Amino acid sequence: MPHGTHDHADDPRNAEILVWVNGDLLPRDRAVVSVFDSGFVLGDGVWEGLRVRGGHPAFVDLHLDRLYEGARAILMDVGMSREELTAAIYETLRANDMHEGVHVRLMVTRGVKSTPYQDPRVTIGPATVVIVAEHKEPMPATVEQGITLFTTHVRRATPDTLDPKLNAHSKLNDIQACIQAFTAGADEALMLDPHGFVATCNSTHFFVVKGDEVWTSDGRFCLGGITRGNVLRVCRENGITARETTFSLTDVYSADEAFVTGTFAGVVPVRSVDGRTIGSGARGPMVERLQSLYVDLVDADVAERVAP
Repeated sequence: MPHGTHDHADDPRNAEILVWVNGDLLPRDRAVVSVFDSGFVLGDGVWEGLRVRGGHPAFVDLHLDRLYEGARAILMDVGMSREELTAAIYETLRANDMHEGVHVRLMVTRGVKSTPYQDPRVTIGPATVVIVAEHKEPMPATVEQGITLFTTHVRRATPDTLDPKLNAHSKLNDIQACIQAFTAGADEALMLDPHGFVATCNSTHFFVVKGDEVWTSDGRFCLGGITRGNVLRVCRENGITARETTFSLTDVYSADEAFVTGTFAGVVPVRSVDGRTIGSGARGPMVERLQSLYVDLVDADVAERVAP
């Protein structure tokens, strides 16, 4: 059985990858940043994860939209244009001869600081940009058999404390939720909003199937997920009623099916939540259909891309 949507088999090729660090392609063991870097000192930065299909990063435009939106929100200059970042991703893929079964982590921090202190004005250099591309595929059991969830007491933050829309390097809120879930024997955490309604998971977005309808949270307390948005899109385009709405754990426990979405594994069924079996406890027909429709959408996106 899987233990989370990011489970993957070890690939020996990853020991020899080249990592893009501020314009240089470096062997994995030499790909380092300063101990004075804002990301290391404070988690001050934004990041994106991308899947590669046919040699192209899928939905790269949407991911860069979110990256630059987050950078603007925290008053951080990325120091590179969208075109330059895109070219750097492709350069990293070519240097590693990567085409399929690849996951890319694009990370941008505010840069090196003169001293370990939170004030952004003590940053003395340009932003630090790192691109890690690895041979990494979700486990077949994850996609077919699904995962289990546990509802954590760790709540999603409000926008006036730490805006959930920010894909920031600081993930301690989600890490605390994940710890509580796996110590309770589940794979991942289901998180509630400050009012006690279902919000999202610690690293994925959560959906339930009620009859012939697909429900997800109203989105106020979760990241603007790329895969989440794409699943809502394929529902609209294929006559599936999808609702962004407020619902409680009672609605979850009585759901016909449940699933989570994320860039790495796509659409993943949920077998149980808080010890309650969801539906039959196996992947249901709606989840299987959405998995197929999502793969088709990925294929259509990368088919239109041209490498710089």
